[in-house]
Amino acid sequence: MHIYLGQFQSKPSPIPNPKMAFAARFISRSTRQLYAGQSVLRSEYAIPARSFAKGAGGAPSSLKGDVIGLDADDDDKSLLMLKGIFLEVKKKFETAMGILRKEKITIAPEDPAAVEQYAKVMQTVREKADLYSESQRIKYTIDTRTQDIPDVRSYLLAVKEIRVKRGLTDELGAETMMIDALNKVEKELNKPLLRNDKKGMDLLKAEFDKVNQKLGIRREDLPKLEQQLELKLAKAQLEELKKDALEAMETQKKREEFKDEEMPDVKSLDIRNFL
Repeated sequence: MHIYLGQFQSKPSPIPNPKMAFAARFISRSTRQLYAGQSVLRSEYAIPARSFAKGAGGAPSSLKGDVIGLDADDDDKSLLMLKGIFLEVKKKFETAMGILRKEKITIAPEDPAAVEQYAKVMQTVREKADLYSESQRIKYTIDTRTQDIPDVRSYLLAVKEIRVKRGLTDELGAETMMIDALNKVEKELNKPLLRNDKKGMDLLKAEFDKVNQKLGIRREDLPKLEQQLELKLAKAQLEELKKDALEAMETQKKREEFKDEEMPDVKSLDIRNFL
């Protein structure tokens, strides 16, 4: 059951000093966007029903770089673990920066082509640096925070809490329909539905299939829905970058040495020069 939760580039040329005010902000924001979930937009997200089943899609047992188990005392183990994590994060960051130094990004959130190109660049970064996409981050959060929840009702409430905290909206009213489906199944079973109750879960999934049908959601549409989410995220990130660029240039323009210098169009900024 699934529901909505919803190239050749010229060599970069030198840039005038006013543009450099944007550099630190871009690097800082890009790093946050790479490693942290962005929830600055209203969006949709698909949740697979298999994750309702107890133990499905559980979280990894340990972080990459976790070297617990080495023959050392606890302090040494902790230090080694932190060192391993740091080295891995450093490697991912260097991989991401290497890609961003090569790919042209146009700060034009109003241009669908620029948004699509930015989304492709960030997808390349995630693939090469082995990072989660937004939808993967959300699924990982759901899996890790609900893995010990035994009953479906508590699971659904936990998912709703995660959705609200991430700023996602249930524009189709799917959650209400899911609760209605759960109420129907629990009434038929005459008991609360547990996630390890195979017969009850089969009944619930059948009801969820009806919900999907009402909402017009098909399993084969899920990759397209995830792509739409990533495009919305890319547009929101470009809007934030554009805002930062304009603020940085306005601040620079107030300085005496730049008061007579014309500020460039944000779309002309070549981010590669800042890296």
